[in-house]
Amino acid sequence: MNKPAPIAEADAPAALHQRIRTDIEAKILSGEWGPGDRIPFEHELTEQYGCSRMTVSKAISALAEAGLIERRRRAGSFVARPRVHSAVLDIPDLRSEIEGRGQTYRFELISCVRRAAVGPEEVELAGGRALLVLRGVHLANDQPFALEDRLISMRAAPEAARIDFAQISPGAWLLEHIPWTEAENRIAAVAADAEAARLLAIAPRTACLAVERRTWRGGEGVTRVRQLFPGEAYDLVARFGPSRG
Repeated sequence: MNKPAPIAEADAPAALHQRIRTDIEAKILSGEWGPGDRIPFEHELTEQYGCSRMTVSKAISALAEAGLIERRRRAGSFVARPRVHSAVLDIPDLRSEIEGRGQTYRFELISCVRRAAVGPEEVELAGGRALLVLRGVHLANDQPFALEDRLISMRAAPEAARIDFAQISPGAWLLEHIPWTEAENRIAAVAADAEAARLLAIAPRTACLAVERRTWRGGEGVTRVRQLFPGEAYDLVARFGPSRG
């Protein structure tokens, strides 16, 4: 590991603890350090940055509060596993789900355009950059399985602009290349409108399950997606136990 240029701690303690945090955060968010990886021990960081244990501890505590690392007594600190708001659903890989059913998976890209954000939610996701707007259909045995409408932040995933999503689904590519730290799912029962019904090869007004998902990494929006499943083709299962007081 390359040793950073020293900073005079007495002159800038606040800047140094923030620099330590930023350096570690960058390695996590870039995927260089993945979930479960141990980060250097505090005494190693103290030596690396030429600072006090208190300064290192302050940076580590901030990372733990942000949910990026987990501190384990006597074992050290580790990159945290992504957490899901509600703790009910993880982010699914539809290809794996379909192939797990013994069916052949295919993603059919309908459109992919790059444009400016429109409206408050899109502006928040874009963070001052453009959005990649995609529509496609996931197929099982060449039959429509889910209609997907997705926005990808070019700030969080600039590489997405160079990807041929006719060859790989946006969700699969994001799961493989863009780490996330938080996700939120919203689920609703809806009736398919005429265009969605046409793309899913179902009758208009057919009951469907709509799953809307947003993901972030370190507070920065990554993607927002809406997947529409014909009601009879898909279900969601969560297994849990009683909470303890």
